[in-house]
Amino acid sequence: QVQLVESGGGLVQPGGSLRLSCAASGITFSIYRMGWYRQAPGKQRELVASATIVGKPTYADPVKGRFTISRDNTENTVYLQMNSLKPEDTAVYYCRADRITGANYWGQGTQVTVSS
Repeated sequence: QVQLVESGGGLVQPGGSLRLSCAASGITFSIYRMGWYRQAPGKQRELVASATIVGKPTYADPVKGRFTISRDNTENTVYLQMNSLKPEDTAVYYCRADRITGANYWGQGTQVTVSS
């Protein structure tokens, strides 16, 4: 059974930082591209950052320079370090694992709220 379990969300003040984690099980983690997505109320889910199987990152423009994605293939975990958080970063953040074959899996999400 495939599981992606996110953790690390919470309430933070503007300008603060959070580190999200996504622990994967039931898949061969090292052969999956890993991504972080987010969905704010009333908006579509959007890609935040992704990392290839060798860890090459890509970022959405709104988070460039503030967020960093990394992966540990020995721990089957992907991370999202979020710095200089803004109220517009408030959303539910989801982890996704996917392959070019079309296989893909989602986590249940973790809430991030940026507010003073």
